[in-house]
Amino acid sequence: MNTPPTTLQQLIERARSYPPLPMAVVDAGETYVLEGAREAAEAGLIEPVLVGDRERIETLAAQIGYTLDGVRIVAANGEEEAAEKGVQLVLGGEVCGLMKGWIHTDVLMHPVLQHLRTGRRVSHVFVAELPTYPKLLYVTDAAINIFPDLPQKASIVQNAVDLARLLGVEQPKVAALSSVEVVKPEIPSTIDAACLSKMAQRRQIRHAIVDGPLAFDNAISKEAARIKQIDSEVSGEVDILLAPDLDAGNILAKDLAYLAKATLAGIVVGARVPIVLPSRSDPPQGRLASCAIAVLVHRLWPSVCRQDGNGAGER
Repeated sequence: MNTPPTTLQQLIERARSYPPLPMAVVDAGETYVLEGAREAAEAGLIEPVLVGDRERIETLAAQIGYTLDGVRIVAANGEEEAAEKGVQLVLGGEVCGLMKGWIHTDVLMHPVLQHLRTGRRVSHVFVAELPTYPKLLYVTDAAINIFPDLPQKASIVQNAVDLARLLGVEQPKVAALSSVEVVKPEIPSTIDAACLSKMAQRRQIRHAIVDGPLAFDNAISKEAARIKQIDSEVSGEVDILLAPDLDAGNILAKDLAYLAKATLAGIVVGARVPIVLPSRSDPPQGRLASCAIAVLVHRLWPSVCRQDGNGAGER
C-alpha cells in the first residue's frame, strides 16, 4: 500500500513516474480547454487528442501560443459528434482517458454510459486539498448521480473507497452525511446512512469504516462529536464524505473551494477509462491533479487500454 498523499502535488509527482496518458479532449474548441490540455501535456501527464471543430481549435491555439505540432486533431461537428468520436477513440484503443471540453456533462456521458460501462456504477469523486484539514478529503457524488437510492449509494461509496485505497489510504473512513446525526424516518438520508454503516460492518461495503448519519460538523470535527456525545471512529478523521444527493454534494464541494480555499481535483470512475470533468473556474493545480489521478487510475486500476497488453496505454 502506498503512503497516503496529503497534497495534490504529491499525486502529480507520483503520476509523473508513468508515461503520459493518451487522452481525448472532447469538444476542445475553447481557450480554457486548450490551455488545460497544454498544461497537462507540458507537465508530462497526458498526450492530448483534440476532438472538435478543427478550424476553431487551430485558430484558438494560435491565439494562445499553443503549438499543435505533433498533436492529433479529430474533426467533429457539434458536441454530440465530438462525444461519440471520443468514445470511439477509447473503443479503438487509441486513447485511455477522456477529458470534458466545451461540452455539457450529460452530452458527454450519454455515449459513455452506452458503450463504456463496466460492472461498476459510474460515479464522480472530488479530491480536495484544504489548508484547514491534515489530509486529502474525498467528496462523492457531486456530478453524475442525481438522487441515488441505497444500493446506488453503496456502489458510490465503494467506488470512492477503492479510489482512496488506490491512492494510498489503506482503510478509508467514510461519513454518510445528513442534516442530523440521528436516525429520523422523516429524513430518508438518515435511514440510508444508517444502513450503509451496517452494510460496511457486514462487509457489503469492503475495506472501509462507514459511519452515519453524521452532520458535516460531526464528520469533520472530533470536538463537535464530543460535545454532541457521538462516539464515532470516523469523526474528525474522515477521508470520504458521501453526500445524500448531487445537489448537496455539488454545493459542499463548491463551498469548500470558495469559502475554505480548497483546491479540487475530480475524476469519474466506474467506466472503462478514467474521465476528467474540469470546470472553467478550476485553477491550474486542480486541472493537473485531475489528470494525475486519471493517470494513476489507468495504471493501477484495470482499464480497457490494457486488456490485451497492446493498447495505447502500454506505450
